[in-house]
Amino acid sequence: MKARWVLLISLCVMLSGGTSLSASPGDISYEIERFVVKQFPESEHHFWVVNNTEWQTDDEVVVDVNAIVVNRHQPDPIENRFLLLIVEGKLAGAQNIPLGSEVHCQPEKNV
Repeated sequence: MKARWVLLISLCVMLSGGTSLSASPGDISYEIERFVVKQFPESEHHFWVVNNTEWQTDDEVVVDVNAIVVNRHQPDPIENRFLLLIVEGKLAGAQNIPLGSEVHCQPEKNV
């Protein structure tokens, strides 16, 4: 079942033209792609899916993203989930979170 899910998402990414082909510096997709490539330098193939975004301000966004990676010496894909903070088009922070966890991103509130 998991293999079918991975193949379906891979097909959707390929049909959409891929994100790294159309992204340029300052784009959210470009920053996500750079992060995944740096996080998994030994990967043979990878793709990522944005689960959700939460805009904190006009130039600050938290991105909930799943990254699926195939390493050279492992037959099964590895799935990871991250929260990325992108400020003014640049990656400002990242946090690995457990798969399946519920995430509530909200703007900071002054007390």
